Amino acid sequence: MALEKPYLDIPGTVVFDAEQSRKGYWLNQFCMSLMKSENRERFKADERAYLDEWDMSEEQKQAVMARDLNWCIRTGGNIYFLAKIGATDGKSFQQMAGSMTGMSEDAYRAMMVAGGRSVEGNRFMHESAGTPGQPAGNATGQGGI
Repeated sequence: MALEKPYLDIPGTVVFDAEQSRKGYWLNQFCMSLMKSENRERFKADERAYLDEWDMSEEQKQAVMARDLNWCIRTGGNIYFLAKIGATDGKSFQQMAGSMTGMSEDAYRAMMVAGGRSVEGNRFMHESAGTPGQPAGNATGQGGI
């Protein structure tokens, strides 16, 4: 019996549930490996070779190499694990979050200091362009985070 997932109707949001956890298991394990300096060095020396050591999908590997965190999340990545990639690249969490919204770090910071995004128009996809249960977003399938 499939569980009802009303949260699929939230625009630009991927909820890290049990299904996402299963899908992203090896991606997230790869990220955790970056906590060790020797693994970070191996990854930086030859990203593809290091990624090929993990039982990740080709799509997950491509998302990591593109440093597209929204894509990583859609393929099962959890932002708290994905932060290890940003740290490996010398990025702050704020820089990473800004990149996920398409904003500069300064614009993202200013938005958050001002209270974040308005909920108006961002509550449910069925109230705007999307259809219930179908991700809204731009041509690449990315909604706003």
